[in-house]
Amino acid sequence: MAGEPDAVVDYIIAQIDAGDALPGRAIDEKEMMQVCGVSQTQVHDALIRLEADGLVQRDPRKGAVIFQPTVAEFLTILEVHANLESFAAGLAAQRITDTLKAELLSVVGACGTHAAEYGNTDPAGYYQLNTRFHETIAQAARNDLLMQMIKTNARKLTAYYRMRYRHPGASQSSAKDHVAIADLIIGSKPEAAAAAMQEHFNYDRETVMDLIASAD
Repeated sequence: MAGEPDAVVDYIIAQIDAGDALPGRAIDEKEMMQVCGVSQTQVHDALIRLEADGLVQRDPRKGAVIFQPTVAEFLTILEVHANLESFAAGLAAQRITDTLKAELLSVVGACGTHAAEYGNTDPAGYYQLNTRFHETIAQAARNDLLMQMIKTNARKLTAYYRMRYRHPGASQSSAKDHVAIADLIIGSKPEAAAAAMQEHFNYDRETVMDLIASAD
């Protein structure tokens, strides 16, 4: 990585996506300077950009940290994210290509196989498949801005998604939903696909609070 704020942004995003940068973790500016080959000013520029995207926040004691939502913030972000994903599913039902139909069926099958074989014993593995499922639908919607908005919002919730699949039955329930959503998309039923995706994100308040509490 060569001396640009983009290098810092990309590095931190990659850590979030990999589950290595958990909510509330302090960002070591000296580490960023060494790893990314940038100046302190460039690190600050990168953190300002990430803060504007809602992925980094300022902590009075720690300085810049990975965004950690309160329960109220989590529910607000989830509400927006559910609507973005729902919109993407509706568009995908109208725009999906044959190539992406095949990819969607492949990842749905992989989700089902993984859930049946591992249950809640490999949450990280199922999380990766779940990410592929939602990314495929976002690609099928063929709207670059929508896809970017979905990615940014998902990163604010990623740590809690990973934890969700530790709960017994969570991956099996998710995989079952994926089959229904994919069938509606491939069957060119946009309204039903959008509704099914919206329902897929309807976590109850108690579950959300349990997930956030387990991350503290």
